[in-house]
Amino acid sequence: MITKKLKKKMPDEVIKLGNRISEIIKEKKYKTREVAHDADMDVENLRKYIKGRQEMRITTLIKISKSLDVSIEELFTFLKSKKRK
Repeated sequence: MITKKLKKKMPDEVIKLGNRISEIIKEKKYKTREVAHDADMDVENLRKYIKGRQEMRITTLIKISKSLDVSIEELFTFLKSKKRK
């Protein structure tokens, strides 16, 4: 019997980043394939990032940011700063 190894759970931040990218695409009324094309990447890979199934490199994040015409900071608005005591 062949057993599948369970994949590690993606960090919440990766999933939230994907959700944020999806929100921006909808807000700007872009098509996912157009964003992928402008970011010089495969549309299936972009979909994996949006769904939080795959982590991305910083260079990929920068390409997506540029194709969406938003700053990197805008992609991470879901993060809340925590004050240290």
